[in-house]
Amino acid sequence: MNDIMLIVATLLPAALLVALRINAAMVFLSLCLGQVLVQFVAKDTDSLIRFIAPNAGSVSESTLYLVMLFLPVVLTCLIFLFSVSGRLKVTLNALPAIAVGALAVLLAVPLMTPSLQGQVQAMSYWDQLSAAQALIIGVGSLISLLLLWTARKGGHHGEAKHEKHGH
Repeated sequence: MNDIMLIVATLLPAALLVALRINAAMVFLSLCLGQVLVQFVAKDTDSLIRFIAPNAGSVSESTLYLVMLFLPVVLTCLIFLFSVSGRLKVTLNALPAIAVGALAVLLAVPLMTPSLQGQVQAMSYWDQLSAAQALIIGVGSLISLLLLWTARKGGHHGEAKHEKHGH
């Protein structure tokens, strides 16, 4: 039963990205940015919050890190909502979408509280997912970059072709 929850947590983001036609390549790269923020900025942010508002309710380190991880993702999803059009593009968008779902779980679990981490890491699906981590990151990055590189709109050649036909 627990494995099912983890599988759903992996596939649900992918399904939402495809259904809402959100550019999953951009979301994948935003998730990578979120990890960079967690790794290099989160500890300083926690100190800054405590300095600016010492009497404010404390935010757990785990919560702060998860917000830092997913904030770029949420903003990117809002900006790129319904941005993918065309049957081929929507189909190809599923590939980085699956990578987003898997990478989100891989990055979020180590940021959770120790007890929750332990529960997730005890699942057999977690072992499979973490064993595929390098593959998920490598293939997700490559596919995302290829989709972004080939997604240029118009451009120099497109304009010349357009003028040539007199449209």
